[in-house]
This record gives sequence, structure tokens and C-alpha cells, in this order.
Amino acid sequence: MAIVYISLGSNKGDRIGYVQQAASLLGMDEGITIVRTSAFYETEPWNMNTNTWFVNAVAEIKTKYSPHELLNVCQNIEKQLGREHKKTNDYEDRTIDIDILFYNNDVINDSDLIIPHKYVHLRAFNLVPMLELNADYVHPVLHKSIVEMHSDLENPEMVFLYGTRVDF
Repeated sequence: MAIVYISLGSNKGDRIGYVQQAASLLGMDEGITIVRTSAFYETEPWNMNTNTWFVNAVAEIKTKYSPHELLNVCQNIEKQLGREHKKTNDYEDRTIDIDILFYNNDVINDSDLIIPHKYVHLRAFNLVPMLELNADYVHPVLHKSIVEMHSDLENPEMVFLYGTRVDF
């Protein structure tokens, strides 16, 4: 089974509830086992024109799914939780966003799926939760650990929301 790190984020409606529901739905899928989750963080929008802050977390999962099968599961959960994918490339408020950050040490560069996530090394809201789960994980393309990528950030600050992990 593959070890995968998935980012969960919401900045629309019941942000905490949507992240919890997404993690629960992932965990109920017979092809996925949630190993552990990070704490939840409240984070400023990144590269978006919105004032609504996000709630973000990262989950470590084991899965029997291929990367593309897992992408389909994630997109189905997003749709189930009211996410509307627009045809534009602009970021916008969303009930839930589920991104595959890392899938084992695989490197995939397809038109519909890029792993590792192409912006993971630039986003504190991905790296800080990853510090909790696997600080020594090495990015298979950049050959830097999570700790090293975090120290490279220009603005690594985040607002901590909850002091404990939420188990599913």
C-alpha cells in the first residue's frame, strides 16, 4: 500500500466541519486508511483575492489506489461536499479542497495530476502540518526535507487553531 500525504482545506461555510467531513469520508473509503492527521490551522489565503481565511490540515494515509484513482476519490468527495470546480485557473473560495501532496516518492507530471504538488514547497499551510507528521520526508524532486523547505519560506508564520489532532 502507498503512503500518501493529503492536504485538506476550507474557507467557505463551516470550515472546520468541511475539513472534518472530508477526512471522515476519506477514512470510510475501503481503499484508504487514515494513519494520522495534523492539528488544524487557520491560515491566510495564499495567492487568492479573498479575505476569508482557511482551515487547513494534512492527513497521512495508506491506500491501495493508484494516484489517478485517488485523485478521483478526492474529487468525488469535494463534489459531495459542495465544491464547484470552475473552468478558470483562478483560485476562489471553496467548501473543501483536497490535494495530493506526496504519493510515496513518486513523481507524476500529467495534464490532470502533478505529484509532488507543484506548490507544496511554497506553502506554509502545507509544510507546517507536514512538520508534525513527517518533518524528515524528502521532496523527491527538490531533494529537500520538509524542515529545509519550511526554513526556505519567506513568510512561514501560521495561526495555530487547535492544540490537538482530530482522530478519525
